[in-house]
Order: sequence, then C-alpha cells, then structure tokens
Amino acid sequence: MSARPVDPVGFRDPSEDPAAIFEALPPSHRVQFQAEYDEALEAAHDLARFKQVQTLLRQWRLRAIAYARPGYEEAVQDALQERTEMFTRCTPPEWEGRVRATRSMASTDAPSTSYGRRRMRPSSR
Repeated sequence: MSARPVDPVGFRDPSEDPAAIFEALPPSHRVQFQAEYDEALEAAHDLARFKQVQTLLRQWRLRAIAYARPGYEEAVQDALQERTEMFTRCTPPEWEGRVRATRSMASTDAPSTSYGRRRMRPSSR
C-alpha cells in the first residue's frame, strides 16, 4: 500500500475547465463566476484580450480550491474580525537573518516625516 494525501471529501481539482470550476464553487459564488466568465468571453472576441479568459479561469480555479478547504469560512471570519491570534507567521529558516536585520534597521532608521521620506538637509556648498 502507498500513502496518499487526504483531500477534502469529494473534492477534485477543476483544472481550468469552466464547467468543472462552476460545479466546484459553492452556490454563493457561482453567479459572480458566471458573470465574470461571460464578460471575459465577450472581451475575448478582441484577440488582444483573449488572455483575460485564461487569467480568469486560473483565478477562479484557485478560489474553488480555497473555498473547498476545511476551515476556509472560519479563517475569513477571523480575518474580517481582525482576530490575528489565529494566524501563524511563517518565516522560512533561510530568511531569519534578513528578517532580523530588516526589523532592526526599521527601528533605528525611522523616517522623519509622515510619508516615509526623509527630510533633506540643505547642502553646505
């Protein structure tokens, strides 16, 4: 026997097939997908805008996958209600030095104006 990753029950990657994406989406998102897909198809008559359909299908495929993940709705509600304690910050091990250096630079080298720009001192020429 070989081990296989566990997917949400009954979920299949819809690839970039519009009908499969539509079926994979929760009913609450299907109307929006259909409207955006129809609009992209109409725009695709102009060959310069054909890629719009491909981009839309990729985006909605990823959304369908995200919506199917267990805990997705709870995570959205946590984010909307700013419950940040539920989120885990992940810093790849190879970035540790960079992150520490950036944080220390930010604390010692704070900009002097509200827009992140430093005031320029007049030159002594």
